[in-house]
Amino acid sequence: MRLTTIDIGTNTILMLVADVSTDGRISPLHDAQVIARLGRGVDANRRITPETSRRVLGYLRDYKQISEAFHSQKIIAGGTSALRDASNRKEFIDTVRQELGLEISILSGEEEAELTYQGAVSEFLDPDSDQSLAVLDIGGGSTELTIGKGTKVLQMSSLDVGSVRLTERTPLLNPPSAPALAQAIGEVRNWISKFPQLSPHTRLIGVAGTVTTLAAIDLGLEKYDPSRVSGHFLSLNTIERISKLLNTCSISQMEKDFPQVQPGRSDIIVAGILILIESLRRFDVEGITVSDRGLRYGMALQELSR
Repeated sequence: MRLTTIDIGTNTILMLVADVSTDGRISPLHDAQVIARLGRGVDANRRITPETSRRVLGYLRDYKQISEAFHSQKIIAGGTSALRDASNRKEFIDTVRQELGLEISILSGEEEAELTYQGAVSEFLDPDSDQSLAVLDIGGGSTELTIGKGTKVLQMSSLDVGSVRLTERTPLLNPPSAPALAQAIGEVRNWISKFPQLSPHTRLIGVAGTVTTLAAIDLGLEKYDPSRVSGHFLSLNTIERISKLLNTCSISQMEKDFPQVQPGRSDIIVAGILILIESLRRFDVEGITVSDRGLRYGMALQELSR
């Protein structure tokens, strides 16, 4: 079965075109992402602006054309935190349906966590394994932790804080001042304290742009390579070292000195890293294994199971 899945996130929209076999193997044909910032201002105003709606509609139109070029049998689109919170989400979804013929399902935080878990562990795990795993997904609008054994999910948590929300809620300019960092860290700790502790020997896997960008920086990649990023282990010490470097940069300097940080992520990555660091401290782990997969892969597996 050839499928297209589109993950409409608060900051990034990701698309996967893949062949999915009956045994659950996913063979990617095309993987794309664009930083669309759908959630700009949603935390404060609870609305998607007309300008944002037009911009996102253009990206989705491009994705549909790519999907058609690959002769995909079906397009599945899921919206996450920004669409959950926007009061005018129905208007946005209706517009996408009318203009593009695409149906967008709004995923609850629990559904997002479940599907992200299945997508992330799919590249690391034998389906018959009962290894203890946890998947941390730091998004633009929310952060999810899903705990499981093998492919079985045991517990999931979704927090209403992400890299875009934290940046908009606190004065995290680039470079951030010491008081701004302290304020942001305090807010993150309040949220992260709601996460459960991890049992010993649990393998922690991280998905989404914060961890994949850090992996690309640590690996010194001139061009993003998902085959090298996935499976890369980021120690807490390494993350803190990179964080200190990025915290001294203006946006222009960051994008010049760290080409792995995409425009559109440079203004929020400080917040994303704070969430990551405080999460690792909360879990008392040495680091995190990076996955380039996540929700879009989980949506493909879910469709196959149907």
